[in-house]
This record gives sequence, structure tokens and C-alpha cells, in this order.
Amino acid sequence: MPNLKSAKKRLRTAEKARQRNRIVRRQVRRARRAVLEAIASGDLQQVEEKFRLFTSAIDKAVKKGVYKRGTADRYKHRLAARIRTLRCAA
Repeated sequence: MPNLKSAKKRLRTAEKARQRNRIVRRQVRRARRAVLEAIASGDLQQVEEKFRLFTSAIDKAVKKGVYKRGTADRYKHRLAARIRTLRCAA
């Protein structure tokens, strides 16, 4: 346990930030899972809608500092590549 007053405050604020970040990461993971399930179903219209929601969620997470820009770009690129193969197959 911290002894200094400032260290105690940092412990409290870090815990609050951790809880906020967990919520944001959970939303991004759910959105990503929704895209993957839509890809598995093969419905292109639903895939595009879910992908749009996913990109919005992950961009908001980047803005809040939960993810780095490169990480978000990598996730978006990999999903976009899967969607492209689905489009080519259709």
C-alpha cells in the first residue's frame, strides 16, 4: 500500500481508469464478435452494418486512449480483408 498522499490518489484514479477501460474494451470485443458472426452467416448487408459499428467503437476507444492507433488499424484491416473475401466469393 502506498504511503504518500499523492500515491494513494494515483492508486484510486488508476483503478477508476482501469474500470472505464474494461468497459470500453468489452464494447469493442462485442462489436468485433458481432462482425465475425455476421461474416460466418454470409449476410453481406449485415456484415457491413456490424463493421461500421465496430469501426466506430474502436475509433472511440482510440480517442479515449484505450487502444493505440496502430492496434485499431490492424484490427480494422484484418476484418476488412475478411469482408473483401466474402464480397469476392458472392
